Amino acid sequence: MRIAVLTGGGDCPGLNAVIRAVVRKGQLAWGDDMVGIVDGWRGFLSGNLAPLDVERCRGILPRGGTILGTSRTNPYAVEGGLESLARTWHENEIDALVAIGGEDTLGVAHKLSASGYAVVGVPKTIDNDLSATELTFGFHTAVQIATDAIDRLHTTAESHDRVIVCEVMGRHAGWIATYAGIAGGAAEILVPEEDFDLDEVCESLRRRHARGRFASIVVVAEGAKPKEGSAGGSRVGTTDQFGHERLGGIGSFVAEEVERRTGFETRVTILGHVQRGGTPTAFDRVLATRFGIAAIEAVHDGAFGSMVALRADRVVRVPLAEAVTELKTVDPVLLNDVARAFRA
Repeated sequence: MRIAVLTGGGDCPGLNAVIRAVVRKGQLAWGDDMVGIVDGWRGFLSGNLAPLDVERCRGILPRGGTILGTSRTNPYAVEGGLESLARTWHENEIDALVAIGGEDTLGVAHKLSASGYAVVGVPKTIDNDLSATELTFGFHTAVQIATDAIDRLHTTAESHDRVIVCEVMGRHAGWIATYAGIAGGAAEILVPEEDFDLDEVCESLRRRHARGRFASIVVVAEGAKPKEGSAGGSRVGTTDQFGHERLGGIGSFVAEEVERRTGFETRVTILGHVQRGGTPTAFDRVLATRFGIAAIEAVHDGAFGSMVALRADRVVRVPLAEAVTELKTVDPVLLNDVARAFRA
């Protein structure tokens, strides 16, 4: 078979491990002819393809990012996009596509599958917010990076008796903020699932400092919002082809308000893309490899229109439609019973 591989949306650690697993298993077990789509759906529209084989994938297991490149292009939002995609598919005699991405990439994959294209999906979202799988690769690495940063922020905050606000990724779901906040011993964790009350946050910090703790870490997800009636963080104001607004400013806003309302010296650290870059953890390398092997097996079983997923530590197949139906958000029990267990 001639099988194409595509990575779409934001990059994250573990993508190369998936590519490597798909290529090695496909070529060595079945003799597949593998080809990479350069720069995601944008490359599919322009016919930008590159050969993939075992030799090309040597040494990429520990590398972050994606050797194929990626983009946030939406073929359904580009004039003549579907015609261009069909032309690339047929001119290159592609038999099947392995699409690695989040809700947007897999949403396109689902529509293509419904139109008769042979597509298998692999879940990729650093935010861990795809409901059809218990975990996505890249999330573990991002949490570890954020936790390491929080550990370092504790020491500088304690040295200067400061509050430090640490902004992490999380557009609609606060998994990174919650896990890193718990692991890093944050005083406050602010997530998109629950609008926060700045007065309550400030009062909690005052009580903490009144007990002699003069340094506090506040972890805030980029998509977190204050409750109605209080000033909100800024938004960049532009959207991508999938309609997602670019976020920015909530960490700085919280830091400024905390200092203004409490008088505590406050600083902000925005981790941003450092969470996406660099070497994936061992856990993410293993999960990504398992997903890649399962994806190429699904192709050869003819299980098109499906996505591989992790459930109870088993890699299973689920319908692509299930993967893009709803986002997986932080369980209130986890947030209230664990993340806030030490607030007083």
